[in-house]
Amino acid sequence: MTDPASQLNEMEQRLKQLEDQLFQAQRLSSVGALASSITHEFNNILTTVINYARMGLRHQDDATRTRSFERILAAGQRASKITTGMLAYARNTSDRQEPADLKRLLDDVLVLVQKDLQMHRIAVDLDVPGSVWARVNSSQIQQILMNLIVNARQAMSENGRLKLVIRDNAEEGWAEISVGDTGCGIPRDQLPHIFDAFYTTKKADARGQGGTGLGLSLCRRIVDAHKGRIRVESEIGKGTTFTLKLPRSESPSGFIDTSAA
Repeated sequence: MTDPASQLNEMEQRLKQLEDQLFQAQRLSSVGALASSITHEFNNILTTVINYARMGLRHQDDATRTRSFERILAAGQRASKITTGMLAYARNTSDRQEPADLKRLLDDVLVLVQKDLQMHRIAVDLDVPGSVWARVNSSQIQQILMNLIVNARQAMSENGRLKLVIRDNAEEGWAEISVGDTGCGIPRDQLPHIFDAFYTTKKADARGQGGTGLGLSLCRRIVDAHKGRIRVESEIGKGTTFTLKLPRSESPSGFIDTSAA
């Protein structure tokens, strides 16, 4: 007969496995929400490649052919950047935490959501200084950012504004990143519950699909694992802002920031 301690240990291990599976499913769900816009973006890239390949074949002068090759190369690099970001986002399941540049993490997420924001006519206001470093699991923080940005876009009608802010709060030991929108806002009585598992403020769409209530719950789980904080401020009709406070880190020894070069 299995003793209670062994049964409890088996149940805890099984629960951890189920949580990890749920975590991965939510990660892929975030990418799935962008499938239409990413497919549209790839179609545009392919159209560019095809049109400039035809131009290069049709015209014999060196100047036209060089311009065609340059446009094809740029389109290929854009496609490569998107696929690299998607693969890295989807497959990295390590729990390792190490110094990371929050600006670079945000930039990689913006590559994936940019077309979706454009399709819904959402403007982006960036308030991002030089590199701000935090000790984090990069993939997990990108999952939070993806979830918050997609949620913000869904909360806004066309011509909304997404505000992304990164701050180095050295005095308090935090690296901070905020995601704000000009959307519908969250009712005050719902705010205490938005991080509860399976609680959602999203209404079902025309196909009867609403939120799963897992995104923000997993966001809080990630932040707690980082010994950080997540704060939400919201006002009906004016919008919502989520702020992550993550353990600040100095840049790794020998690291040279070439992003502005």
